[in-house]
Amino acid sequence: MLSIQNLTIEAFQEGVQTPICTNLNFTINSGETVGILGESGSGKSITALSILKLLPPSIKITRGSIDFTKKDGEKIDLVKASLKEIQSIRGKEIAMVFQEPMSSLNPVFKCGQQVSETIRKHQNISRKEAYAQVINFFNKVKLKETKRIFDSYPHQLSGGQLQRVMIAMAISCSPSLLIADEPTTALDVTVQKSILNLLKEIQAEMGMSILFITHDINVNAEIAKRSLIFYRGEIIEQAETSQILKNPQQSYTKELLSFRTPELPLQKKMVSDVKEFSINNLSVSLSNSNQYFGVKKKTILHNINIEIYQGETLGLVGESGSGKTTLGRSIIKLIEPASGTISFHGNVLNKLSGKELKNFRKKVQIIFQDPYSSLNPKITIGAMLTEPLLVHNLYSNTKGRKRRVLELLKLVNLQEEHYYRYPHQFSGGQRQRLGIARALAVEPELIILDESVSALDASIQMQILNLLIDLKNRYNLTYIFISHDLNLVRLISDRIVVLQDGAIVEEGLPNELFTSPKEAYTANLIASIPGIRL
Repeated sequence: MLSIQNLTIEAFQEGVQTPICTNLNFTINSGETVGILGESGSGKSITALSILKLLPPSIKITRGSIDFTKKDGEKIDLVKASLKEIQSIRGKEIAMVFQEPMSSLNPVFKCGQQVSETIRKHQNISRKEAYAQVINFFNKVKLKETKRIFDSYPHQLSGGQLQRVMIAMAISCSPSLLIADEPTTALDVTVQKSILNLLKEIQAEMGMSILFITHDINVNAEIAKRSLIFYRGEIIEQAETSQILKNPQQSYTKELLSFRTPELPLQKKMVSDVKEFSINNLSVSLSNSNQYFGVKKKTILHNINIEIYQGETLGLVGESGSGKTTLGRSIIKLIEPASGTISFHGNVLNKLSGKELKNFRKKVQIIFQDPYSSLNPKITIGAMLTEPLLVHNLYSNTKGRKRRVLELLKLVNLQEEHYYRYPHQFSGGQRQRLGIARALAVEPELIILDESVSALDASIQMQILNLLIDLKNRYNLTYIFISHDLNLVRLISDRIVVLQDGAIVEEGLPNELFTSPKEAYTANLIASIPGIRL
């Protein structure tokens, strides 16, 4: 169906020509699922975008061909195709599910309208007929409350619902080829599993081919029959997925596979009996304003009771909406509880004065999920890391504060010259290191890590986790590690707490919890992890 031959893609900027992908050669057969594996920057997404000629103006195909066989049997070289020919193919013959559904969907139009627009672009039908088709496709992708989803804006839906809307839009014109670019990144394991199963079911029903792009070896193994390994813009290995898993030929492939089942540390005993936090009968309710029905309150957390000990890493796991982030933000007092108490070294947080609260926030820091949006794009890294030192009156002069910032950069394995750069000049992994440096700037006792490595490549994840473990041992830090990735939680945590619908359903040591879960919900979470079975 698709044959890519000697494809070379290059970037043109300020008179400089830089290769991005070089001499790519691969095929996709009818009804086949081919996986593209590789780290960020290896050329995976650029290759996918080139198929539909969606490359930005500064990036061009300079050599090679992309031969595609249409539904009517006509063959066309997509590289040489005119804009009109490509527009007739986009959506109808080849469709794409992008990595970030929130940024891929238009925020000012309702979800149903956007899917309806795709259908009417390729079919001469009325709005009423298109509406019926949209509802049918929403049912096909197993969305509940289809009429509500149709009339919802993207921000009103969860990540899993948005991804299903994107899939419904992609299959709405029955394409021959579906390109899925990291469609399960940042989704919790049960939603991830349901999306993979959904793609398999739709493929079987419609007979389409799938080009599945991911950096996750386990996810790729669940869906792809054949796999391509990308490294620095080249395909260094391609074979049946089972063959690559059993007998990888390239050292880079072997390295990727080593992150699939990382070695677990020896289970440690409780590192301390000193209680840092005591959370007692905590309940949290959030307000939801509506112009017609007034203010409604929704309870997010119910009667939470946890002790957090000095020097331990406490893992918080659960599906999206289970209350993990709300609990983390309640602990740092970014969200006020409806009832119950949170005590830090015996001091109840809701009784702290302004000055005491400021001192508390010096001791307890948070690293947010998205390293892109959590850094101010308008100020340099030096200014960003100096800011908390100024707020808390640390170091007496400019020279002392700059010396501290340079120490922080070195601590997280960055360079002195990074002091003068802006956030957009760093990779995702580097930005996460900057988030860690900012949290460390005020020498805290406890750091909350909210999904802080979820969207990073496996190799970068391991680098960040090793850095966190090293810093914890060096400064006797306490961590609250929030993640939907149970493999990572198992790897780094001393103790794990499982949340479901705002309540604690189970807690225990990682190895015990994974081998002998007491609750069906926990067992289902573990069974949903790609590559792991009870």
